[in-house]
Amino acid sequence: MASGELASTAPAGLGWLAVRIGERTARGIAGAVSGLIRAGEVPPGTRLPTVRALAAELSVSPTTIAEAWAQLRAAGLIGTGRRRGTTVLAPPAGHPPARMFPGWQSVDLEHGLPDPALLPPLEDAVAAGVRAERPAVKEAISPRLRAAVQPAWPFAAEEWTVAAGGHEGVALACRAVARPGDVVAVEEPTAPWLLRQLRTARSHVVGVPCDAAGPRPDALAAALAHRPAAFVYQPRAQNPLGHTVSAARVAELAAVLAPADTAVIEADDFGPLAAGPGASLGTHLPGRVLLVRSYCTAFGPELRSCVLGGAAALVERVRAQRAFGAAWSSPVLQDAQAFLLTDPATDALLHRARLRYAERRTALAAALDEHGVAVDVRDGLTLWIPVPDETRTLVTLAAHGVSAGAGTRCSTTRPAASHIRVATGQLPDDPAPVADLAGMIARAAEVRSRRSA
Repeated sequence: MASGELASTAPAGLGWLAVRIGERTARGIAGAVSGLIRAGEVPPGTRLPTVRALAAELSVSPTTIAEAWAQLRAAGLIGTGRRRGTTVLAPPAGHPPARMFPGWQSVDLEHGLPDPALLPPLEDAVAAGVRAERPAVKEAISPRLRAAVQPAWPFAAEEWTVAAGGHEGVALACRAVARPGDVVAVEEPTAPWLLRQLRTARSHVVGVPCDAAGPRPDALAAALAHRPAAFVYQPRAQNPLGHTVSAARVAELAAVLAPADTAVIEADDFGPLAAGPGASLGTHLPGRVLLVRSYCTAFGPELRSCVLGGAAALVERVRAQRAFGAAWSSPVLQDAQAFLLTDPATDALLHRARLRYAERRTALAAALDEHGVAVDVRDGLTLWIPVPDETRTLVTLAAHGVSAGAGTRCSTTRPAASHIRVATGQLPDDPAPVADLAGMIARAAEVRSRRSA
């Protein structure tokens, strides 16, 4: 069926459009329809289904469709007339989008994934892993990998083990210390994947608000009144705020935690790409801390590389948890990771990647600042951007083919201030599209302000 058949009011036209819409929110609908229009699959002049008809087809409320249509109109992609209904508009003659970068849908602006072009090659590492001699007794972590990670570990770990990536490592650690229904304290805002894992594990999550230096000691003290089984936080390159917790703040948090029996899980997802070494509660509470350090962002997901080190009792519980799943990690891949951690050429590539990621963060923040949007630039692969209205901003961006992260997905409760989370790791190095992105974000954020005026 040709895309122009959408002009028909027959159910087939509705079905053609409905199957191309994945996320059935205003943001998802606007993004999907925008993509179809920009790709030419829904050409100018096509009449779109009515709000009520499409709402019934997608099993959503008419308000959801109306919101999506409003943002597509604001983007200049559709228009509504009394007799013609809602139709796709042609681009204004002689007014193509200035320097508009066409590929935002292929750039990760939501999840914080690394740039594949900045990952080190794996050929020599895998070859070294294959050639390495194996100990007679199978160990939880290969001796070469343990020797490679130990010098950069921020405290003296009693025991070690591995997991198939950082997300699995944190999930295992949380399950090791908290049963379903237990309270877990977590910094707020935090990484969306971390909140998803805790909720999937049926933990009762209590937020510990952060300031510029990290989790606030007074907020942690308040959370301890709920007797949490664990406190989970990111010691450096925090997602989404980007801060690294200082040694002074770590000492303050340790003083708050000392009288309690709460276990501590440190989730270091940025690994060797972090700008600084970071401090650890393990230097103050060595028998209660487990550091989960992922190397997937630095080396890529293929090695499934994550190391856990800390209190012996906690490591043993993680090993017991992993026994129910993929309890064995390939020593070849472990030794390949050890090669990368000790290879001078790889270290130089990590240094280059670290600088490139910092340049991309700074470039977008500077471009936003030109539009009056102030953003703190610290570390990591995300920027935490204040906006007047999160939902309207995200829907408006989706209408332009841009998918950013919702700030509410980083919090345990509805936050007082609205933010969006924009991943910066795959931003183009060309300043023109970055300036366009900043302009889109600024204009999207202004939609709510103009309507409220």
